[in-house]
Amino acid sequence: MADFSLEDLKTLRERLGTGMVETKNALVEAGGDLEKATELLRLRGAKSNAKRSDRSTSEGLIAAKTAGSATTIIELACETDFVAKSDKFVALGEAVAAAVAESGASTVEEGLAASAGSSTVEQLISDEAAILGEKFELRRLTKVEGESFEIYMHRTNKDLPPQVGVVVAYSGDDAETARGIAQHISFAAPSYLSREDVPADDVENERRIVEEISRGEGKPDAALPKIVEGRLGAFFKQVALLDQDYARDNKLSIAKVAADAGITVTGFARFKVGA
Repeated sequence: MADFSLEDLKTLRERLGTGMVETKNALVEAGGDLEKATELLRLRGAKSNAKRSDRSTSEGLIAAKTAGSATTIIELACETDFVAKSDKFVALGEAVAAAVAESGASTVEEGLAASAGSSTVEQLISDEAAILGEKFELRRLTKVEGESFEIYMHRTNKDLPPQVGVVVAYSGDDAETARGIAQHISFAAPSYLSREDVPADDVENERRIVEEISRGEGKPDAALPKIVEGRLGAFFKQVALLDQDYARDNKLSIAKVAADAGITVTGFARFKVGA
């Protein structure tokens, strides 16, 4: 029998989270060498990951971390809600978010290449995927820059990690109002900060549609410009944060709420698992 102790077996299992039999077999094959056994188990895990490459990942979590003058928000995806709510997967999400934020990455490719301890984020994800037996993906990330940040994580199910995450960048001192705006974003899901940020082609397309609808309703030509502009206003309320009615008081716009609190919202990001 290979020269290894029960303590070696326990150490390796705790390090990688592998099963008793496969851990013991790896130690036997490695002649009791812990490092060689670790390498064997990781290689076997990588092969298993490759077999899972075509599986879908519809579950997961959202996490965000601040580093310097930017906050990075990520979506880490997995296959099942059973794994999504596991302590290991949640810890992985926190570790990946921290490593990516610290690196300053602004794309998934840069995020995967970021340093995570003695390896990369990509290797860290691969190793944990092998241990938990599912396909994992760093599906997306966004870096939001600003002076101050409010991070809001929303659980759509108390048994699962956050499924919706929002980062708000702002200037000013009213963190409570900034948090209220972050909560509003989680619910209202705006696409842009202001109406000026909406692509001109999208605005013109919406203008054409509402004009055709108005004509089809028999509205008089003289009244069309005002009617179209009114309906465009409703469009902006759907897509532009500052134009939206505040979820806590629909008599106030987000722009008004921010101005009254003495803060300026300079950017935001909203992620929802699978969306």
